[in-house]
Amino acid sequence: MLMSACNSFLLQSGKRIEIPYPSYFCSSFKHLLIGRERKMAWRGQLSRNIKELRILLCQSSPSSSSTRAFIEKNYKTLKTSNPKLPILIRESSGIEPQLWARYDMGVEKGVRLEGLSEAQISKALEDLVSIKA
Repeated sequence: MLMSACNSFLLQSGKRIEIPYPSYFCSSFKHLLIGRERKMAWRGQLSRNIKELRILLCQSSPSSSSTRAFIEKNYKTLKTSNPKLPILIRESSGIEPQLWARYDMGVEKGVRLEGLSEAQISKALEDLVSIKA
C-alpha cells in the first residue's frame, strides 16, 4: 500500500495533524477533516458576537441532567477557544435549565433547555452565536 505525501494537515485552529493513509484517500479524507473543522469553528466565534454567556441550571433535577453533561463535556473547549468571554454557570435549586447570551448594547436572548439533548443544546448555542443582535 502506497502512503500519500499529503498525510499532514494544518487545521484552521493552527494544529498540525499527521495521519498515514493510502494515496487514493488523499482528497476525500482531507475534505472530511476540513468539513469537521468548519463545523466546530463556530465555537471559536463566540466572543465575536456574544459579550456574555449564562447557563442556568439545577444541581440535582433530572430536567437539568443533559445541561450538566453538556457543561462537563464542553466548558473546557469553549473557554479555551474564548478565554476573554465570561461564561457564567448559575446553579439554583428547582430552576429550569436555560441558556442566555448577552450581545452589544445589553440585548439578551434566551433559550429554554428543558428536555433537550446535549446535541440539541449545542445547536441552540450555535444558533445564539449566529444571531447578530
